[in-house]
Order: sequence, then C-alpha cells, then structure tokens
Amino acid sequence: MNIGEIIYRKRTERGLTQVQLANGLNVSFQSVSKWETGAAYPDIEKLPELAAALNTTVDALLGYQGAAADYDSRYSAEGYYWGLSPNRLCYEAMKLLPPVKPYRVLDVGCGEGKDAVFFAKCGYLVTAFDISEAGIEKAKRLADRNRVSVDFVRSDIADFRFGGGYDIIFSSGVLHFIRREFRENICRSFKEHTLPGGLNVLNVFVEKPFIVRAPDSSRDESLRHPWRSGELFGYYHDWLFHSCREDIFDCRSGGIPHKHCMDVLIAQKPREGEIL
Repeated sequence: MNIGEIIYRKRTERGLTQVQLANGLNVSFQSVSKWETGAAYPDIEKLPELAAALNTTVDALLGYQGAAADYDSRYSAEGYYWGLSPNRLCYEAMKLLPPVKPYRVLDVGCGEGKDAVFFAKCGYLVTAFDISEAGIEKAKRLADRNRVSVDFVRSDIADFRFGGGYDIIFSSGVLHFIRREFRENICRSFKEHTLPGGLNVLNVFVEKPFIVRAPDSSRDESLRHPWRSGELFGYYHDWLFHSCREDIFDCRSGGIPHKHCMDVLIAQKPREGEIL
C-alpha cells in the first residue's frame, strides 16, 4: 500500500473522521483528504505527529517497517557485514573540510558504525543513527574498541530530531529506502540543518536496466526505491558542487560478486552573502 492507503486504513480503524484527524494535527481536512487520495503528501516533519495520532509508527506509515528486521538479521551475524574500511567518501569530505577544529558530523544510516568511528578517530564530533538496533550495538562496540566517543542513536530518518546544525551530513547507501514523494523534503531538511560552508556528502543507488540486481536485493524488494540518474543533483541546484558523478562499481556484500550504480554528490552550502 502507498502512504495514502495506509493513512486511510489507520484512520478508519481508529474511528476518526478526516476532520477529527485534521484538527488533531492542526491541518485542514482538505490536507488529510489529499494525503489519502495521493494528491499530496504530508511533510516529512509531520510524520511522527501523524503516526502518533494514528497509533502507529513512522516505519509503518512509510511502508518499510520490515527494513529494521532485515538489517538486524544481517548485523546479528559474526563480523561486520560491510567490512571495517571507511567509505572513500569520508576521505573526500576530509580533504574539503579537514578537522582543524571539532566539526560536527551527522552519519545518516550508519549501519555498524565504520564511517562514524573513522570520522571520530580523525577528530570530528560525530552523531550517528540507524534503524537497526543490532547495527547500533555493534557500532558502539566498535567505537569502544577504537577508544572514541560517538553519539549513536537508534532512529529512522523520519523520526530523527536534528540537534542544531552540522558541518557535514553524510549518508551512504541509505536513501533508496525513501519513497520518491518524500525525497525533496528529506534533502531540504538536510540542507536546512547544514551550517553555512558545510557539506552534504551523499550517494544513492540508481536503477540501470543493464545492471543485474544485487543478490541480497530480493530481501523485501518493496522496501527499496532506486533513484533516477541525476535526481539527487537537482535537489542541490543552489549549492556549490565539489563532486557530481555517477559510479558503477563492483561489490561483494552478501558474499556474491555483483555491481551497483550510484549517483554521488558532495555539495557545499554557500555562506550568506558569499559570491564566488
């Protein structure tokens, strides 16, 4: 089901009219009607409040409540599913914003914590969150072994509450869980919570007809929503691009060789009044 169908089902199960739900959310009943028919979508910031009003979770509203169980299963195994080597994007971010002072980093969808721990070892102040409890627990143990401090939080993207502004917002291999209708809101939220001069370092899986799907993509395919080529870049048209590329690369996650295609963006928020 799409989010409109889920809202309708949850609302009627609770015996609420559109007007009653709208009043509880301080929106118009026309807004609720548009959500349910698919003519419009609730703002991403409104989702936690909407989930509470419907006695459900944001995961269930977005239709990816199985994602946590999926990754809990992967991360409960021995070893680290994605390995321990930091993503090369970490090095690219460091070149642009080296840790000459304790810059704040937010790792969105940190998994088992390898990139978050790497940033912390380099001197950044790091907050990191993931939907998987098993991933967060392994990330905490990894930080302890490396004797660094990382503020790890179990959360999904829609539930996470930004603690002020960040110098770097980093996300790798996560945003394909976001439905297309919420992507602009997510990127807007990232941009709003990035400090002037700060970076957004992001990649997204792009669907290509000539690339065979990964062997582990069959794990509840309905949870994953590949992006279109160039889609990510458009949301950052008003920022300075340091890197804007599309990569096809080999991967061995799950133990079986395969390929992925990703759009990669490193964009910098202009400082107020800055003219390049």
